[in-house]
Amino acid sequence: MKKFLLIFFFILLADDTTAEIKEKIIQNLSNTNNISFNFEQNINGKIENGNCTIEYQKKIYCIYHSGNEKVLVSNGKSLVIKTKTSYYLYPLEKTPLDLILDKKYLLNKIKTLEKRVIENKFINFTFFENDNEINIFFNMINYDLIGWQTLDIYQNLSITFLSSVVKNQNLDKNLFILPKQN
Repeated sequence: MKKFLLIFFFILLADDTTAEIKEKIIQNLSNTNNISFNFEQNINGKIENGNCTIEYQKKIYCIYHSGNEKVLVSNGKSLVIKTKTSYYLYPLEKTPLDLILDKKYLLNKIKTLEKRVIENKFINFTFFENDNEINIFFNMINYDLIGWQTLDIYQNLSITFLSSVVKNQNLDKNLFILPKQN
């Protein structure tokens, strides 16, 4: 009987820890209006890096540190990827970023999904939406967003790691204006 009570106690403790971690992530994300960060992105083995700013709801501005002057911008409705030689305009809703940049959507998903702890450092939530598999990662220490991984309908694997995350800065509202085509 004592053995049963001890096991039951550990199960309850584990459930409390799971609920507590999820609640801390939800609270942290709820209190985040924007984040700026450095990133490293790996798309099918091609690695790029740069700096980004996300403003919830659904806005992002990224400058890539490559020779082609790549910029990625979303105004919340459309997504532009512009380089020296190319210009692509997409409806944001057709990309995985539509969900990743949607704080309300993420909060609702986190509330209903099971978390996975990775090496006692990271918390992962996985969900499937619009033919995309999306993994969102949070830091176990401060519960900040630290990356995402997507697998799209064409089986393109994209992994984005965030570092030097700074939250809730004063942002220039012109930052998220879509760049003009060359």
